[in-house]
Amino acid sequence: MSFIVNHLSHIYGEKTTLEVKALDDVSLKIADGEFIGLIGHTGSGKSTFVQHLNGLMRATSGQILYNGEDIYDKGYDRVRLRYHVGLVFQYPEHQLFEESVFKDVCFGPKNMGLSEKEAELKAYEALKKVKLPDEYFYVSPFDLSGGQKRRVAIAGVLAMQPDVLILDEPTAGLDPTGRDEILDMIKELHESGKTIILVSHSMDDVANYVDRLLVMNRGRLVMDGRPGDVFERFRELQSMGLAAPEVTYIMHKLNVFELPVNIRVTTIKEAADSIMSLFRGQSGELR
Repeated sequence: MSFIVNHLSHIYGEKTTLEVKALDDVSLKIADGEFIGLIGHTGSGKSTFVQHLNGLMRATSGQILYNGEDIYDKGYDRVRLRYHVGLVFQYPEHQLFEESVFKDVCFGPKNMGLSEKEAELKAYEALKKVKLPDEYFYVSPFDLSGGQKRRVAIAGVLAMQPDVLILDEPTAGLDPTGRDEILDMIKELHESGKTIILVSHSMDDVANYVDRLLVMNRGRLVMDGRPGDVFERFRELQSMGLAAPEVTYIMHKLNVFELPVNIRVTTIKEAADSIMSLFRGQSGELR
């Protein structure tokens, strides 16, 4: 079990006139190897929540257990926790600062206490995982495209070999091709065994990739389930300022016309298969 979160709350500006409850009694479990999507409108508490998972922020109240240990216990090494739970911030290119891509990716492993040779090996492996071509290894990270900078920032976290990878809006501002490349890369990382938590505003992105969906609203966890089950409640999502994938609306409209399609599908392929099944006979051939 990666995480057990018990009644977590966080208040900004506590006991002042500017007091805001960013997290309100959040409880959940996250198992090893899950691919989780986290959605919610701006200010819902998504980013605040994920920054608690690797100890960057301390809760006002509540408990977080990582692999059975309370990260708020006296003597617990929260710096070491960040090596196991990697967080890639929104617009991660703002995290880049070294004179070359390779040096930037070496920074984390060196901070872990690895030798220069070991750090370089981890950096090389991480850059290969994010599929950045070798010719970019020794150029300035500031000379790269937006998508390439994202790859470098993700590689910088991967070089520390975390078991859990949290990505906060990793495709923000990218064109469709860059977005798909980054998401496919994240999918491959999950398939290699990493626990992935993907924070996103894009309903289509989470519908296409994640296995479990968390929805936050006003600091509270209000939905937790498979994407199809969550998006079936699209009217509730709309009341929170969210939407469902376009496929969801199409399938519900077809259902209104008494066509027995599967309204829980979340991807174009699943929708196409459901619609085509209406026109196939038992033999599997088109009627």
